[in-house]
Amino acid sequence: MPISTVTAPAGTPTAGGLLARAGNGFSLAVLSAFLLAFTAIIIRVLTEQYRLPALVLAFWRAALVAAVLFPVLLCVRPQWLRLSWARLRFYALFGLVLALFNALWTFSIMLNGASVATILSYFSVGFTVFLGWACFGERLSARQLAVIGISLIGCALVSLCGSAGAAHTGLFGLLIGVLTGAGSTLYALCGRLASRRGYPEWNTILYVFAFAALYQLLFNTVAGHLPVPDGSLTGSLWFLSRGEAGIQWHGWGLLLLLAAGPTLLGFGLYNLSLKTLPLAVANLILSLELVFTAAIAFVLLGETLTPWQLLGSALMLAGVGLMRRTTGAKGEGVRDQRASPGAAAACAGAAPGKPPAA
Repeated sequence: MPISTVTAPAGTPTAGGLLARAGNGFSLAVLSAFLLAFTAIIIRVLTEQYRLPALVLAFWRAALVAAVLFPVLLCVRPQWLRLSWARLRFYALFGLVLALFNALWTFSIMLNGASVATILSYFSVGFTVFLGWACFGERLSARQLAVIGISLIGCALVSLCGSAGAAHTGLFGLLIGVLTGAGSTLYALCGRLASRRGYPEWNTILYVFAFAALYQLLFNTVAGHLPVPDGSLTGSLWFLSRGEAGIQWHGWGLLLLLAAGPTLLGFGLYNLSLKTLPLAVANLILSLELVFTAAIAFVLLGETLTPWQLLGSALMLAGVGLMRRTTGAKGEGVRDQRASPGAAAACAGAAPGKPPAA
């Protein structure tokens, strides 16, 4: 169900009312972080256990989000299905950014694992500040430069200091992970622009994911003519229905869960938490996704981090915290957004005051 806009009543609310609303917002933000943590876990299972190619997975994730959301809006908010020509062109570009981000995010999980891929995605915080300087002339302070350096060091430690079995993907995995962070940043910038234009959030989500699915279909077709080894990147869209075991219903169920759960519900709850929590507080709570992902990956997938990777994780988390503190002093928050994919994406067209998703 779409998140309704809550209008504050006239007068000053009581302290007890504020505390109750803040407590509810905190719970929603924690639950959102927990749900979003399953994004990387589900993708890891689909690519490892079911051998689902990355681009095929990215296509179905986007397509199913649109397929789930369309009938809901048709029944609940049919006016949010309307689309102007100007908005259509913007959504087409936004969908391309989402498609690229989702493909990179899925491939990063295949190369680096669920927990490491999630950690690497937090590099987007430093990259966002860099883009602010490069595109909008925002000056970087000495502290901000130091924070970017800390994030880079942590990023390298996480990707290059893993187990010997994963060493062959180190440099390439690092590159894909950093590009994922860059894609997350571009996606956040598009979402912020949609927010400033006042586009309805669920209208944005529906059409951006629909366009992303079309682009993913094109990517999968083109990649099918490239010399990609072992079919890990591209394949038949009906991959889960053409194996020796027949239709893999559990695999299709996981795909649907990925779309309707972490992607829509996770970021929907995060948007809802922003009604009662300051943006900085909500984003700080959302960082728990990193901890949840590592813990769930350890329990369900047996993934572990080496001591050097733990150090790198700590450095990147420190960089995220310092960056939020630095930008918070200026009245602006730098947000990490994954299209996560994801995503990930129910915040893509958030109303003013709400961040876009990744």
